[in-house]
Amino acid sequence: MSVYTLKDSPYSSHQRLLALLDPARDGRRLLDVGCGNGFLSRLLAAKGFSVTGIEHSLGFDGPPPAIVHDLELPLPSLPGPFDVIVIGDVLEHLRQPDTLLRQLLPHLAPGGKILASLPNSGNLYFRLHILLGSFPEHDKGLFDRTHLHFWMLRNWRNLFDRSGYSFSLADVTGIPVGLAIPALSWLEALCYHLARAWKTLLAYQFLVVANRKSSS
Repeated sequence: MSVYTLKDSPYSSHQRLLALLDPARDGRRLLDVGCGNGFLSRLLAAKGFSVTGIEHSLGFDGPPPAIVHDLELPLPSLPGPFDVIVIGDVLEHLRQPDTLLRQLLPHLAPGGKILASLPNSGNLYFRLHILLGSFPEHDKGLFDRTHLHFWMLRNWRNLFDRSGYSFSLADVTGIPVGLAIPALSWLEALCYHLARAWKTLLAYQFLVVANRKSSS
């Protein structure tokens, strides 16, 4: 079962993703790729989306419907096309994330979009550890031991570009100090606004929107 749980801070990636999505504007059919324990899928369903999840093993019961599948393998038949495909904290764990992105292209409805959250290895916290000769192996976060890619914004942009998508930065998150030290959770608002001001250095995660490239 995933060590990741729902992040309920208004400045967390889960809450920022939810704030960026509106079924009245974006369409209702949504695919949650790497849906984990289903906590985000359930919130998206409560917001009005018709959600299908996909995950290699499921740690939850009941709605929304979910497909058991290893994302490193070719995608199975999916009940799309989808207006929105959410990929939250997933691509950095895959050996070949470009393969998954290319496979998702035909499952996007015309005008559909991908919304992804991606870690920033250019973050000041990450850089300072490297400068000091340290590379921790944590259960989660920027030094999650299961990450296979430690990329900055340019690397993520290149990934989507070569996979057939246009790419824009929609939002960021700041360092989630409240997760490590709950008494300092009041600092998360400051971290978020600083991350928005200097995204490449202070963003903890990037929230990006990707659309199918025009054929012209």
